[in-house]
Amino acid sequence: MRPNKFIVFIAIVWASFAVPGLNAATIPAGTTLTVSTVSLITSQDAVRSSFEAKVAQDVSVKGNVVLKAGTKVFGRIASSRRNPRKSEPLSVELASVSVNGRNVAVKTNSVEPHGPPQTARQARYGHTAGTTVVNPGTRMQFQLLQPVNL
Repeated sequence: MRPNKFIVFIAIVWASFAVPGLNAATIPAGTTLTVSTVSLITSQDAVRSSFEAKVAQDVSVKGNVVLKAGTKVFGRIASSRRNPRKSEPLSVELASVSVNGRNVAVKTNSVEPHGPPQTARQARYGHTAGTTVVNPGTRMQFQLLQPVNL
């Protein structure tokens, strides 16, 4: 009887290590993440300040959904017009994605979101001078620069 108990014990230990690996996935570099902003973003926000967004559509790898639509994503301001000495167009990038209660770091390209023109002149000539406002619900697409291990 002892050998049977030992085999059962080994099987239970092996299963406890194998189960977490079933949910693990890697999202390859180059994958496009479409997100929808949750918080307001403006070109007057400080560089490195954060914003919240949600994954707008499921992300699949080899036919398996690895990130569901609605998953929280956090980004940061890469450049802005807040500093008058170094005024740059607004650009944002993703910093992390929330998976099973933990934030997993991501590295994406920077995106220059374009809010609605603030003045008639901007609308007519396509200028981006002034404050760019990105309202909640705005969709943006980012590409992963490095693979993400979930």
